Amino acid sequence: MGSLSIWHWIVVIAVVLLLFGRGKISDLMGDVAQGIKAFKKGMQDDDKTAEKPEPVKTIDHNAATPTAARTDVGSKVV
Repeated sequence: MGSLSIWHWIVVIAVVLLLFGRGKISDLMGDVAQGIKAFKKGMQDDDKTAEKPEPVKTIDHNAATPTAARTDVGSKVV
């Protein structure tokens, strides 16, 4: 009783076809295929953008130039 025979599967498929109709199932499968294609294209686009290295940003720091000390800091030294 735990296993399903071929007749059980035929009845299940017939009920599904009667409920949803042949046209709706083919439309649904077409939508699924388009979704898979869009997903694959998006994954390829992500790989292409990940391969491009971003330019390294550097900050030039010249330690030889002294800077004036700020006197307008909130606390006063006693």
